Amino acid sequence: MANTGIATKSEEDFSKVRNKALVNSLQHLLSPEETRLISLNDIKEMLHPDNEVYVGMKTVPVEKIIGSEGRYNDFDNLFFPKHSHLKNRWLNIDRAYMQDVILPPVTLYEIGGVYFVRDGNHRVSVAKARGVEFIDAEVTSLRAEIRLTPGKSMATIIRQIIDWEKRNFYAETNYGDITGDWSLDFTTAGQYDVIYNHILTHKYYINLKQVEEISMTDAIMSWFNTVYMPVVNTIARHKIMKKFRRRTVSDLYVWIVKYWDELKKAMGEDLPLDDVLEDFERDYSESLSAKIKNNLKKVWVKRFGLKKN
Repeated sequence: MANTGIATKSEEDFSKVRNKALVNSLQHLLSPEETRLISLNDIKEMLHPDNEVYVGMKTVPVEKIIGSEGRYNDFDNLFFPKHSHLKNRWLNIDRAYMQDVILPPVTLYEIGGVYFVRDGNHRVSVAKARGVEFIDAEVTSLRAEIRLTPGKSMATIIRQIIDWEKRNFYAETNYGDITGDWSLDFTTAGQYDVIYNHILTHKYYINLKQVEEISMTDAIMSWFNTVYMPVVNTIARHKIMKKFRRRTVSDLYVWIVKYWDELKKAMGEDLPLDDVLEDFERDYSESLSAKIKNNLKKVWVKRFGLKKN
């Protein structure tokens, strides 16, 4: 293919992926976070890898590259370029593919069986756009217990992490067998650790008032009956779950207890939970129409540079 033809075809390729990026954002107006390329740092904060091991050169399936260490704001979750300033570099790499030029290997981090780009984001973007199945990479592994499967959004990865956390929590504490409750579910990662700390704190205060230390089993049952369920029942009485349809009652429990604790510091310990829930509902619920309006503004501002009114 002549140089002019290659340049024209490359321009067309870039226009296609930029249009796909726009369509992707429009299809997720109500959940724009689903189009964000996954940040390695966000995953590390959830998984807390215990060490780093240099693996070396290997051939990596492109479909298993799901995020980036530092360029997650430049590409969307499908690795489509989001900004025009990425064009020249992207075009050069696309032309290299068309001319069978051998490119240097990308540099990747591996964690839980999936990969994040340390260097070579444009090369990965072009490879994904062209349907390339494998890419040469220099790999460093971040050791974590969990095994992840590739997902197109942070939400799919978070769901895997939450499911893994739940299995570990129930297995290590026997929470389900003790309480008969198997519905302790969350929409954000790290919350089972919060529950475990709530139980330990509850156990600590009970032990201050008695000679023999209470067992973990009794502490779990006591926390469930005297702390967790009263809050859950109050949430049900106020019927506020209808304002948080994408969340769980366990989510609300964690958020409300934290909110309650903060208010107690400012207003005193004798603050009724019913009053707290009224304030919480007012401060944190958002109407569907408001979400649509705000997300539409973000898309148009990002795409066309229009100012918000």
